[in-house]
Amino acid sequence: MRQQQKQRRRTARLFGSLLLVAAAGVSAVGAAPSPGAGSAAATPLGQVVPAPASVAAGGPAYEITSKTRIRVEKDSKEARRVADYLAGVLRPSTGYRLPVTGQGGPDGIRLELSGRAKDLGAEGYRLVSGRGSVTITAHKAAGLFHGVQTLRQQLPAKVEKSSRQTGPWLVAGGTIEDSPRYGYRGAMLDVSRHFFGVDKVKRYIDELALYKVNKLHLHLSDDQGWRIAIDSWPKLATYGGSTQVGGGQGGYFTKAQYKEIVQYAASRYLEVIPEIDMPGHTNAALASYAELNCDGVAPPLYTGTNVGFSSLCVNKDRTYDFVDDVIRELAAITPGKYLHIGGDEAHSTSHEDYVTFMDKVQPIVAKYGKTVIGWHQLTGATPAKGALAQYWGLDGTSAAEKAQVAAAAQKGTGIVMSPADRLYLDMKYNKDTPLGLAWAGYVEVQRSYDWNPGSYLPGVPASAVQGVEAPLWSETLSTSAQVEYMAFPRLPGVAELGWSPEATHDWNTYKVRLAAQAPRWDALGIGYYKSTQVPWPAG
Repeated sequence: MRQQQKQRRRTARLFGSLLLVAAAGVSAVGAAPSPGAGSAAATPLGQVVPAPASVAAGGPAYEITSKTRIRVEKDSKEARRVADYLAGVLRPSTGYRLPVTGQGGPDGIRLELSGRAKDLGAEGYRLVSGRGSVTITAHKAAGLFHGVQTLRQQLPAKVEKSSRQTGPWLVAGGTIEDSPRYGYRGAMLDVSRHFFGVDKVKRYIDELALYKVNKLHLHLSDDQGWRIAIDSWPKLATYGGSTQVGGGQGGYFTKAQYKEIVQYAASRYLEVIPEIDMPGHTNAALASYAELNCDGVAPPLYTGTNVGFSSLCVNKDRTYDFVDDVIRELAAITPGKYLHIGGDEAHSTSHEDYVTFMDKVQPIVAKYGKTVIGWHQLTGATPAKGALAQYWGLDGTSAAEKAQVAAAAQKGTGIVMSPADRLYLDMKYNKDTPLGLAWAGYVEVQRSYDWNPGSYLPGVPASAVQGVEAPLWSETLSTSAQVEYMAFPRLPGVAELGWSPEATHDWNTYKVRLAAQAPRWDALGIGYYKSTQVPWPAG
């Protein structure tokens, strides 16, 4: 109860700060420039995305100079890794050495892991900025990393450039105390319809990390392509992964490449959640091995975009040998908690067979030490204890289907919110959007942001909602530039829904903070959709 009261007080302080900033326009609230900084003004404290839980602006700004050091505790390897990451961001644009040191001191940028900061949780942080220093304190390294993302956004957008820029580099004075609303804040990348290689996935990871997203869901298999090497079934990748939508070359990750992605994501404090979609969406597997088909005949590879026509043979013992092998090998190279088994649009599988299949597959996931996630159709079977169901329905989804999800939630199944007409990043913004699909309707920036995950689905207790995830399906996308155009500017809003307290969710203040991100995206080379709903900076 005391924790809840404390959170309410934090939220009230933040909301008051947001109102002050809105009233002050572009001026820096309580953030006077440091001596010698001329007339430059710091970004108002807390004017970042996602909105922090608590902001107390006031006092002089801190200025990063050629004398600045990044200080960490001498024996803290985790803090050192975060400090090295921060130095890598700041050095190219500032031109400063910014040495990372284990020597203590009252000045500079100080990154502290503290056993006394348990109230911040596993991902929270405290940022204190003043004339002589900026100190980020956290209980765990993930919180320290998230605090660094806030520090980045408090600095001028040109800090993201890869060449030397002119300062000053000011951080407004005051204190931010921050922790996430939800522990699950995800984004999904479909590498099956079109294949995206390691470097493209890493680029997306960096973009997710900037907004404190902590889950990367990789959709690794579908009708159009199988994208992960499985030693015991090698043709899945070499044949099933040989093409993609439209008939392109396709591709797949070797196990070494997948591990490289997992490790890179971990360095940005994201957990990779692999998905093998089944029993439907399996044509690539069925084409690779005839024995997985009920009639023993392999279908041709598929390069179209229809759904619902494929199914593993539920009544064959060989099917479960296949599933066991795939899950065993994938679990062995996935250090995270979850493994996604799909389960959506299994239109070629009878309900009875679907239930039989899920009853057999979920224990296999548990056998290899992972927790099940499935699309919300999993609730039509019996979700395993601890399983999460990912809801992707629309406003127009039938009442019966929504009630089915609600009933499972009331019995303890956790829900991840991904409503397609809110969070599917591949939906067109409007009729003129050159990329994406529109089967769930048009999803403009305000529609994507302006809703409450905790009360969205009738009958689902707020306590059952574990977080949000923004899927990005790739039927029409094949380049990083196309991915970014569809993800930005909607992705930061999804991140804010997952991170920030409900009381801070206000479109009119959010759209101003969102607009201020545009110069940062320009500096990072991220192309984005210039929605007319957002007051973008002139020029």
